[in-house]
Amino acid sequence: MTMEENKYTAADYKSDQYVRWCPGCGDHAVLNVLHKAMAELGVAPHNTAVISGIGCSSRLPYYMNTYGFHTIHGRGGAVATGFKVANPAMTVWQVAGDGDGLAIGGNHFIHEVRRNVDVNLLMLNNKIYGLTKGQYSPTSDRGFVSKSSPYGTTEDPFIPAELVFGARGTFFARSIDVELKISQEVMVAAARHKGCSVVEILQNCMIFNNGIHNFITDRETRADRTIHLVHGEKMLFGKEMNRGIVQDGFGLKAVTLGEDGYTIDDVLVHDAHCESNFLHQQLAMMDGHELPLAVGVIRDVESLTYDEEVAKQVDDVRAKKNIKCLRDLVLSGETWTVE
Repeated sequence: MTMEENKYTAADYKSDQYVRWCPGCGDHAVLNVLHKAMAELGVAPHNTAVISGIGCSSRLPYYMNTYGFHTIHGRGGAVATGFKVANPAMTVWQVAGDGDGLAIGGNHFIHEVRRNVDVNLLMLNNKIYGLTKGQYSPTSDRGFVSKSSPYGTTEDPFIPAELVFGARGTFFARSIDVELKISQEVMVAAARHKGCSVVEILQNCMIFNNGIHNFITDRETRADRTIHLVHGEKMLFGKEMNRGIVQDGFGLKAVTLGEDGYTIDDVLVHDAHCESNFLHQQLAMMDGHELPLAVGVIRDVESLTYDEEVAKQVDDVRAKKNIKCLRDLVLSGETWTVE
């Protein structure tokens, strides 16, 4: 990503298109925060591309004053990969829903992460197919009743973080549509990370799955059921910030400071840059029940990127061959002239 000297505002990234999402949809918040994050980053609109697949969230490129591509179902990752490899100087954002990204697009998703393509992927997770009117998705909970599972689903859901770590991802962050400040924080961090950055945003669908994240987002209990992880800071949470995450054998445990002998010294310090993903995965798998749901940047480590390595390979091959253009290639083999 190339940082620009020019100063931009959120308005510079907004298109003139009417935003066609249902009133109250969490996508509105994501869009507004993305505009602000782009302004903070300072990358010019003409050096930015937003690519999506199919779904409610995938309408987002229409609302960006950047280059954009509304692709086909589940193939946003494939197109984003090709775009970044062909245009390495561009900053590329990919937007996907849990259905588009993890069902028909699941294979593209894990390989995009595995290859570590320098793309910023926003995964909007509302645990439902919204655009097609309310079928269960790969992230819907077991027993979830929907139009396509009238008696409840009989399968366990994908957990996006688990797929990222299984594919040896280098960056994973999470936020909630109502946490605007944290959402901007993780989007900016994702863009500054060199490699595939996956940001899961828990998002509400007012029409087909309203309140699915209420257990986490409720104002009265949110502080006790979520923890905002910040690199280099103690893992503290709770309304009074008097609870913390400690090591418990090979696992984690939530404790209250001052009880059972636990002090601030026992609380873990978050290290998002640790090469090992063992603790990162444990943190990402916390779900808000026995342990608080983790939001913020959970993992952020450096590694080789697919697009840069492809570019180096192309340059290396070009330097060793005399082929500089298509004509050189055509005439490089056995040729003859027909009189």
